[in-house]
Amino acid sequence: RFVPKRMVPFSFPLSKCALWDPVPMGDVIGAHITYYRNPRLSLVEKTLRLAYRHAKQNEKKSFSCFLLGSLAVDEDGEGVTLTIDRFDPGREV
Repeated sequence: RFVPKRMVPFSFPLSKCALWDPVPMGDVIGAHITYYRNPRLSLVEKTLRLAYRHAKQNEKKSFSCFLLGSLAVDEDGEGVTLTIDRFDPGREV
């Protein structure tokens, strides 16, 4: 199976008590969302306008913010939809 070079394996933090055997079993598989599903992005216009206004008012060329939303599997099970409906400018500190 194809695994892009930029993808890295994920790992869990160390703990005092293991809930499963950490020895790898089986073949490596890709865990990228587009590998098995057809993604679709839905962005609320009000959220985009708030982010744009915040970017124009910000004096720095680069700033941090959050776009929040929800992820849902389509009824036919073939795709996923990411709906972004909230904007959070975050904090400078």
